[in-house]
Amino acid sequence: MQGILVRTLIIMLGLFLADRLVPGVWINGTFNFLLAALLLGLVNAIVRPLLLILTLPMTIITLGLFIFILNAAMFGLVAAMLDNFQVAGFWSALFGAIVVSITSTVASWYIGPKGRYEVLVVRRR
Repeated sequence: MQGILVRTLIIMLGLFLADRLVPGVWINGTFNFLLAALLLGLVNAIVRPLLLILTLPMTIITLGLFIFILNAAMFGLVAAMLDNFQVAGFWSALFGAIVVSITSTVASWYIGPKGRYEVLVVRRR
């Protein structure tokens, strides 16, 4: 449970950064950040794997670049579900999804699977 909460907060941070950095991405209100983060997590857990399987030939042909389009589609889908989350177009959705992905990746380096902070100590002799 703690892991889900921490991951939701990380996605919220990514959405906040996308709102601030990407022109064309607009989210109004703290509750909407939380709702968008929860929906983005659900969409990425349920819809995205199905679309990855269905579009596997296209992903192979484009050497994996089609996954960026799928990420932008998932970002746009969440924006379409919420009234106070707007994305101006494809490029805004693409760059917004990239910002959220980079934020999640960097934060995941420090967060373990159970939502705990992990520190690696290396001792040299």
